[in-house]
Amino acid sequence: MASYKGTIGILTGGGDVPGLNPAIRAITLRALKEGYRVLGIKRGWAGIVDVDPEDEEGREQHIIELDAISVNKVGRSGGTFLHTSRTRPSHLPLEYIPEKVKDQYTDEINDVTPLVLDNIEALGIDFLIPIGGDDTLSYGARLHQEGAKVVAIPKTMDNDVPGTDYCIGFSTCLTRTIELTHRLRTTAGSHERFLVIEVFGRYAGYTALLPTMGGAANRCVIPEHPLDVELLCELLTSDRRENPSNYSVVLVSEGATLAGDSDMYFENEETDQLLKDLSPKYNNGRPINVVSQQLSYLMRSGDPDALDSIVPMVYGNIAFDCVQAGKSGRLVNLRNGVYDNVPIDVIVGRKKVIDVAKYYNTERLRPIYKTFSGHPLFVMASDS
Repeated sequence: MASYKGTIGILTGGGDVPGLNPAIRAITLRALKEGYRVLGIKRGWAGIVDVDPEDEEGREQHIIELDAISVNKVGRSGGTFLHTSRTRPSHLPLEYIPEKVKDQYTDEINDVTPLVLDNIEALGIDFLIPIGGDDTLSYGARLHQEGAKVVAIPKTMDNDVPGTDYCIGFSTCLTRTIELTHRLRTTAGSHERFLVIEVFGRYAGYTALLPTMGGAANRCVIPEHPLDVELLCELLTSDRRENPSNYSVVLVSEGATLAGDSDMYFENEETDQLLKDLSPKYNNGRPINVVSQQLSYLMRSGDPDALDSIVPMVYGNIAFDCVQAGKSGRLVNLRNGVYDNVPIDVIVGRKKVIDVAKYYNTERLRPIYKTFSGHPLFVMASDS
């Protein structure tokens, strides 16, 4: 039987993004070279909940041993070959409780952390490396508090994990958003309309603000500031009038709400109709039609761009450095252009959102273009 320095478990949770496979590849190749065994946990936290370590035949449905050939093959591709889920073992619905422990967990919502800890021990996992957003990693922080050894890697298109300036997937998301928005301009211009494009961003508006800052749109609407639709209509009409092709563009975060109604989200047919209904007031009595498009999964599909190939490689190596040094409870990060790691607890109990006063002009519904000196690559730091 082979002798190993230790066993590392890797999982990916939450939404898929380009860059996950390069991170898995980096960890695995480095770990194998240094004499470690690497287990890939399928479907995020669901894999570690559902696995029965004593069932040798059924185990491969949830856990696979990684080797250089398997990770090299997928390391250049998008998505996650380990698959993913949004399972949270601290809040597991009754219907997802594994058969073997159904008599132990009988509430509608259950905390199955004792089962997770037992499975980690039975599988012989010495260090666990979860790759995900704040939901996935906050549970990683919980396991660290319970005594498991955890090193976390931040991943999310929204770039809203606290403690780091950069999360895997963000650069590709911005690239896709700018590219697809520019493509849609031909239709908006042909029909002389408002172009309303919905992007991801439930709590933070980075995926709307940064592409707008890069010239993708005239205006942007973010979750951090409730929207006055009439103001937006006035601004878009003015932008349209000044455009030789007679159209204007706004990027809208999916979590954006309307002023005076926190339960009313912007991105729906009613608000598109409202823009059209308000437009005659600013367009000499004539209505302006709306082209509305959700980018949704197009933002996270396909292969990673250059940054989301390089950063995951570095993150994976830093995660392994922590393992080799015996450092647990860490979050790999990038701050002001420097790679490092910080306590994983930094992600618990807080949200990383845009500093509206610093970066968003609420009267013009666009980014503030000043004081860039000293800022990180994507302008807004993790504490902003």
